Amino acid sequence: MLRVAVVGSGPSGVYTAQSLVEQTLVPDVRVDVLDRLPCPYGLVRYGVAPDHEKIKSLQNNLRTVLEHERIGFVGNVPVGVDGVAPGRLLELYHAVVYCVGAARDRHLGVPGEDLAGSFSATDFVAWYSAHPDASAFGFGLEGRSAVVVGVGNVAVDVTRVLARAPEDLRHTDVPQSALGALAASGVREVHMVGRRGPSQARFTTKELRELGALPSARVGVEAADLALDPAYADPSGLPAVNRRNVEVIREWELAGAGAVGGAYAVPRSIRLRFFLRPVEILGEGGRVAGVRFERTEPDGAGGVRGTGTYEEIEAGLVLRAVGYRGAPPEGLPFDPVRGTVPHAAGRVLRDGAPSRGEYVAGWIKRGPSGVIGTNRPCAKETAGSLLQDAPLLARRTVPDDPVAQLRAWGLRPVRWPGWLAIEEAEAVLGRTLGRGPVKIPDWPGLLAAAGEG
Repeated sequence: MLRVAVVGSGPSGVYTAQSLVEQTLVPDVRVDVLDRLPCPYGLVRYGVAPDHEKIKSLQNNLRTVLEHERIGFVGNVPVGVDGVAPGRLLELYHAVVYCVGAARDRHLGVPGEDLAGSFSATDFVAWYSAHPDASAFGFGLEGRSAVVVGVGNVAVDVTRVLARAPEDLRHTDVPQSALGALAASGVREVHMVGRRGPSQARFTTKELRELGALPSARVGVEAADLALDPAYADPSGLPAVNRRNVEVIREWELAGAGAVGGAYAVPRSIRLRFFLRPVEILGEGGRVAGVRFERTEPDGAGGVRGTGTYEEIEAGLVLRAVGYRGAPPEGLPFDPVRGTVPHAAGRVLRDGAPSRGEYVAGWIKRGPSGVIGTNRPCAKETAGSLLQDAPLLARRTVPDDPVAQLRAWGLRPVRWPGWLAIEEAEAVLGRTLGRGPVKIPDWPGLLAAAGEG
């Protein structure tokens, strides 16, 4: 028997476990999927916007894998800081695959970024997704205007949630506290700002079109911004996604101020801005009051340069959505430039040589790139490397019951029945609120529901 621990229960971790148990090269592989949280599914549960129900339904596919007879879910087990060190984990398993994602968001690196009211979009997503680490966050939604820095899909998600009428979120699993805060929000203008042009924006066309389909908001663009983009007037030479994005934005420009799709008395507005680079977050009384931007222009080499012209946008809330990078996993080598663990086909490299029994998959392996489906071939490659090494790995003796040893070390693992109990508690909570299942947003509540409180 080959015992493998997969650290991380998001798509990359689940796909790795699936690749290991569904192959026929090595018989009787047993996989424990460990997670720091008592809940599985990673960013599918805690990173996908609540109104993206089709993508969230991927949980059903992940569930099927985690219910495989040779796969076990082991939640509430941190690995690294305040948890099990990688070296000790290797005492329990023949091999460990780290699928821990890219935990850090990128900073703007401008004055005022630490003012109250300035957050990463990652924190905002965690808050409305009920991540238990975000339960203490308080987002200032009293001001009339918010600025989202970035023009990727995460920026579109947070912009859409800020601009969507809260009654449209009642049918989702957004936590009741976040729903109440969004209902009381004073935000009526959301500015989504990028330093480059619309032809270089990184959002997908489907996400972009969703902004224009909001019944509670109208979308506007600035003709002066668009005129700076050489590819805007004739997008025929652009890659397909970028071309379609430009076509959508051109439709909005032709429509002028846009039309409100519903009958809300006080519609919100979304303003897409381009060729603006943040240089300072402005404050008043210790809180965000606005953002100062420098106008940029194409530099002829695919980038932009500053023009020395500045513009200020008033805001009571600033969310940065400018990308992610990996955080150094405790006890593993790390490349700070790439933000990944050095590897060869998924095998962890220590001082340039493969480290026996240690592997990586997902963002910590390749960087924060691709969509959910990109994790399948990535996981399959790593699983293939591990299976090639299996004859050597299996020579070591490991405990018959690693989870019992985790308990002996003072941890309180949440197994699959505990997760099912959390699901049931969230269904009950939703019924008491006249809603569907509603997420429990805090550690005590989750652990109590799982029977570990």
